[in-house]
Amino acid sequence: MFDTLSDRLAATFKSLRGKGRLSEADIDATAREIRIALLEADVALPVVRAFIKQVKERATGEEVSKALNPAQQVVKIVNDELVGILGGETRRLRFAKTAPTVIMLAGLQGAGKTTLAGKLGLWLKNQGHSPLLVACDLQRPNAVNQLSVVAERAGVAVYAPQPGNGVGDPVQVAKDSIEYAKSKVHDIVIVDTAGRLGIDAELMQQAADIRDAVNPDETLFVVDAMIGQDAVNTAEAFRDGVGFDGVVLSKLDGDARGGAALSIAHVTGKQIMFASNGEKLDDFDAFHPDRMASRILDMGDMLTLIEKAEQTFSQAEAEKMAAKLAKGPKEFTLDDFLAQMEQVRKMGSISKLLGMLPGMGQIKDQINNLDERDVDRTAAIIKSMTPAERQDPTIINGSRRARIAKGSGVDVSAVKNLVERFFDARKMMSRMAQGGGMPGMPGIPGMGGGAGKKKKQQKQAKGKRQSGNPMKRKAEEQAAAARREEAANNPLGLPAGQDPKNFELPDEFKKFMG
Repeated sequence: MFDTLSDRLAATFKSLRGKGRLSEADIDATAREIRIALLEADVALPVVRAFIKQVKERATGEEVSKALNPAQQVVKIVNDELVGILGGETRRLRFAKTAPTVIMLAGLQGAGKTTLAGKLGLWLKNQGHSPLLVACDLQRPNAVNQLSVVAERAGVAVYAPQPGNGVGDPVQVAKDSIEYAKSKVHDIVIVDTAGRLGIDAELMQQAADIRDAVNPDETLFVVDAMIGQDAVNTAEAFRDGVGFDGVVLSKLDGDARGGAALSIAHVTGKQIMFASNGEKLDDFDAFHPDRMASRILDMGDMLTLIEKAEQTFSQAEAEKMAAKLAKGPKEFTLDDFLAQMEQVRKMGSISKLLGMLPGMGQIKDQINNLDERDVDRTAAIIKSMTPAERQDPTIINGSRRARIAKGSGVDVSAVKNLVERFFDARKMMSRMAQGGGMPGMPGIPGMGGGAGKKKKQQKQAKGKRQSGNPMKRKAEEQAAAARREEAANNPLGLPAGQDPKNFELPDEFKKFMG
């Protein structure tokens, strides 16, 4: 959604690189480019004006003029201001002191309230709660049935005593749901209300009546992030007519320009609490302004990535795998490789995971063109192998490759490429597990290169021959012993006769010693 904005900001900051000092003209030009980027992203004009004013005030002050890297300091200022207009700190749900906690969803028809009710229910269920979805949208055709289907998919309970399709009193359903939740020991009630194609008095009155009937602990306004400026107008109308405590952005994975997300918190004074970024029920999470700002500036979202990994990967399994790799590369088999791959797949879309890494905006086209089915093809290849082949892929010859390819429905070359990639991955993972670090960084402990250098030294030492002449060999051994003794007595490598107490660092090093 923020691709256009991210690209424009990246181009703006690129022009600042390499400048030791930023003139007033540089700052004005940068502010102008940021203003254009925000307006193109459909951000509300009052928000753009406030944002640019803050950036210029901070950029022309001592904060930048005294910075070691002014360009990076400007990026930091823009990041801070983005976090500010997105709401500042992360807003958490308020839970009632006495269960059940009542959460009411409000918004226009088509914003995705019903689907979002299921997503929120699943999210709360995964956190140990027992949510109940309540069908109070009794006007839209099949709304009650849709909520029941969504609740079943999410594995949460639903309260739908009325058939809907214009039949039933939504206010009475909402009121009765509280007693039902208490009797069934549900600690959270999520009320799905009706929407309209536009703001009208009847919609506002019904939402207000439901609010008065259940006295919600949280009223969340669900807004379609793809509708642009109109999202802000609708939010203001609901805030003044019904009132709400927080905002939920739906369809954040769309191709719209994202101005609503950057405007709504600033204009309404209500923070964005959740964001839905996909069609699946688990494509939903709490909204973190700092992480969203980081994504917009292509600095990644490592915290969300780590949280997803922690939710998916078992600590015991990770330790078990690390122990296997530490024993040697041959301990890691294709079965282990398949298990790891399936764990990563549980974290979600591969392209979305890659998009959370810093700098991935530069190759977003390649990421967007990733074929998610490649993981399924790889799994099919491995599952077409015999247990012996998975245990020891070196036994896979030409005839075995042909059989595996036929069983998995791929070309023989795909089987060969998979095995080769597996050997490379196993070697790298084993090296990292044994403390070798990343390859290609010689001479730095823990960063790779050390093992190869050690082997080279051992090889050189092994290849050095001793003299066959007893007298000459004795002289060589005495000279080596003398060198070892001198090294032990002079660890600093000082010139002969110089007292270490009188040793002084060169002038260029003294500044690093305080």
